[in-house]
Amino acid sequence: MANDPDTRIAEGLADDRMSADDWAFLESLDDDRGMFQQIGDTWKGPLGGWAKMIFGFTVVLGLAFVFVLWQAAHTTDHPMIHALWAIAGVALLVIIGFAKEWMFARMNMLTILREIKRLQLEVALLREERQRESKGENEDEDEDERG
Repeated sequence: MANDPDTRIAEGLADDRMSADDWAFLESLDDDRGMFQQIGDTWKGPLGGWAKMIFGFTVVLGLAFVFVLWQAAHTTDHPMIHALWAIAGVALLVIIGFAKEWMFARMNMLTILREIKRLQLEVALLREERQRESKGENEDEDEDERG
């Protein structure tokens, strides 16, 4: 559900001022987007394939982390092997953390892009209103000069 300024901006620029891509992008945005909706949004667009691959990669790494934990818990009789499994677990956690950071940074970038698009539309609407006002003032001055 779009708020009133967003609706006015979209209606005011619905003619030919907004490109089809801008219009489609604006229509795809909701005001109340949860985390899962935002994650799904990262799977679209030019980097959507990469986002899907990173998501799958993270799931696989999570399963590998569970396996490493299992191995580390059951190799307590060999300190060197136990330490290696523990180091592998820490390394997997770091890699998973970087992958998730990339996903959340992409979600943040899409949110910022959404707000930038809204600001661009507001500026275009204000410019259009200002042009209308200046035309109206010019027409009033012309009528005063004639009368």
